Amino acid sequence: MPKIFLGVILIIGISFFSFAQNNQPVGPFDLQTCVDIALENNLTLKRTELNQQITEANLLQSQGQRIPSFSTGASSGYRWGRSINPVTNLFENNRIGNINLFANSSAPIFRGNQINNTISQARKDLEAGVFNLEATRNDITLNIINLFINVVFNREQVKIATNQLKTTTEQFERTSKLVAAGSLPISDQLDLQSQNSSNQLEVIRAQNNYRIAKLNLAQAMQIPFTDDFDVIEPEFNVENSTMVSEDPNAIYEVAVELMPEIKAAEAGVESAEYQVKIAKGAFLPTLGIGANLFSNYVDQPGFNQREITPFGEQIQNNISQSANLQLNIPIFSNFNNKSAVQRARAQKAISEVTVQEAKNQLRQNIESAYTDAVASKLSYEASLVRVKSLQESFRVSQQRFDLGAINSVDFQVAQANLFNAQADLLNAKYTYIFRIKVLDFYLGNPINLN
Repeated sequence: MPKIFLGVILIIGISFFSFAQNNQPVGPFDLQTCVDIALENNLTLKRTELNQQITEANLLQSQGQRIPSFSTGASSGYRWGRSINPVTNLFENNRIGNINLFANSSAPIFRGNQINNTISQARKDLEAGVFNLEATRNDITLNIINLFINVVFNREQVKIATNQLKTTTEQFERTSKLVAAGSLPISDQLDLQSQNSSNQLEVIRAQNNYRIAKLNLAQAMQIPFTDDFDVIEPEFNVENSTMVSEDPNAIYEVAVELMPEIKAAEAGVESAEYQVKIAKGAFLPTLGIGANLFSNYVDQPGFNQREITPFGEQIQNNISQSANLQLNIPIFSNFNNKSAVQRARAQKAISEVTVQEAKNQLRQNIESAYTDAVASKLSYEASLVRVKSLQESFRVSQQRFDLGAINSVDFQVAQANLFNAQADLLNAKYTYIFRIKVLDFYLGNPINLN
């Protein structure tokens, strides 16, 4: 019996593990999949969505203030010692039990427009929450694109370092044979051996950077990282991409009307304005109406009665109703209302400052992105020319080295120059790609690499 029990537990555990494994996303991932997974798993976004539900509940509560309230209930108890019998209205020294039934209802008629303004404020807060959600999604998407490009960039770096190592290895093997034959000095072999070891370290460094880039992307997607995690490079031709024609001011004029963080800040100002109106409403009179229904049962006989009147009959006979109209005129509230208005006005001023801060930050981001895009475009164009020149220079140096016209040191210098130029070209290329996409984002264009 214990063996059967352990077997069942083992099967359940294996099944659960397999189910969990099957539910894990499987790569390689394209950019859109990375963004979708990150948006689904991001806890900051989930927290923002949950806060939005709280705001929706606040709106529901505010709208409920317009509806009459209604409550009902009952109470039961006993009294001992000298007390008034509710039936005879005489003092008695008996145990008296009673059951009370009641219902209450009240409805506002006028509350200084505080209800209407509270509802309007809750709606504006809900609107601001929608914009905050959109802004959070945009931040996550931009971060994923940057990390995705970094993975592709480091993968290309590995290819360059591997090709460089392959070239050096071939030259080292050829030189070793020539040294063994007495055609070249041993120093050439030692120089290439040292260079070959350096290139091996470059490959290891590039592979480690590639792994770190993949790890950063997987962590941003909030999925477990494995060695087979990889991405699909998008078909993006940097030569066909162009800088946006607008200057930073023109981009800002478009972005300030589109960016959700600006809209959220502006909605915060409108919400603060409603809070000022709510605070001012406390100075106005309020008017409300209420109604009550009451009945009770007492376990004592009535005056000149020997038997207790039945429960239903007592309830029917003892029903009482009341209605009231309540007017409240504030005259002096210990400066509570005045201080509330002052706080609300100060909060509105703070919200206006927040809007200006958001606009200033947006302008600075656009100016920085535009400057970086221009610089990366020039760097990319210069790197293209540099690589083409150094490729030809390296080809000539390789031929001359094979013919013995130059030594290994000169060959290594030409090789290192080409390697560094190729690395700089890659860096300029992917920096340029990201900067252009950031400017497209500020113009309201879809965020992708296609």
